[in-house]
Amino acid sequence: MPTPHPPRAVFAMDPVHLPLLFPPPLMARLEQASELDPTLVVRDFTDPAATEALARTEVLITGWGCPRLDADVLAAAPGLRTVLHAAGSVRPLVGEALWKAGITVSSAAAGNALPVAEYTLAMILLAGKDAFGHRERFRGTHTYPTREETAGTGNVGRRVGVIGASRIGRRLLELLRPFDFTVLLHDPYVEASEAAGLGAESVSLEELLRRSDIVSLHAPDIPETYRMLDAGRLALIRDGGVLINTSRGALVDPGALTDELVSGRLHAVLDVTEPEPLPAGSPLYRLPNVFLTPHIAGSLGNELERLGRIVVEELERVAGGGALVHEVREVDLTRVA
Repeated sequence: MPTPHPPRAVFAMDPVHLPLLFPPPLMARLEQASELDPTLVVRDFTDPAATEALARTEVLITGWGCPRLDADVLAAAPGLRTVLHAAGSVRPLVGEALWKAGITVSSAAAGNALPVAEYTLAMILLAGKDAFGHRERFRGTHTYPTREETAGTGNVGRRVGVIGASRIGRRLLELLRPFDFTVLLHDPYVEASEAAGLGAESVSLEELLRRSDIVSLHAPDIPETYRMLDAGRLALIRDGGVLINTSRGALVDPGALTDELVSGRLHAVLDVTEPEPLPAGSPLYRLPNVFLTPHIAGSLGNELERLGRIVVEELERVAGGGALVHEVREVDLTRVA
């Protein structure tokens, strides 16, 4: 049943994100669905203004820059019942205290998955055409490549290995369907029949690395995936193969990857690294076989409005007594980012 009054909501994030997440039409919907002060954006839960607001908060609208919701924060917000996260992973935000309190959590991660998958598709297509290599050579020679130099170039029959059937991984698999690729998938939680339904062949991680021309990482950053691509597994990728990482740098052994890239044996598209950013002296900034971007695959600019819209719709459901569509449960965090 609908709540007897609009839920009292408070923003908790870096205020720099607020205008892009919630432009005026979305902010108006938030104000209609809740009791909300659009000028109050909490960044420090110990601030007196934050303490006063938390004491009567029922819904916390969080985003990048929100501090962790620990036991002290929850004690200061006795009426809190829902957290709506206008970003991707809630892992840095929530902990045991929140789950024990029975607070429901929703994330806009599904919306954040779309631009990451789109970025990855673009990079797969460009890598298959050796666009990055041709650009570097063209800069130096100012001449077009010969037929012999383009003999191995193209996307017909290219073998693409996707590691992780996460939200992003699944969206990428959808985007790959119209193209003439052979798609391999490694995910320990996905059966062969489900993988086939996603348009991919289920294989072991080692087989994926051996058979793929392009390997794209979409596994979560959890203890089981730490350094999953170590020196031995990187060595399984064929000479000239391409590694795309839009997940987290921790999934790859940074020293082993640097060695492979400095040698020129592998190519890489890296939107994430470890550390992040790389130190100024890192050779990865200069290598012609590395396309390095500053963690831009996720939602940026006008893409943030999509995340805000997901949160607004969730708040409207809460206000109407409905169920969350994008709820995150404690058990989910053992398998997702």
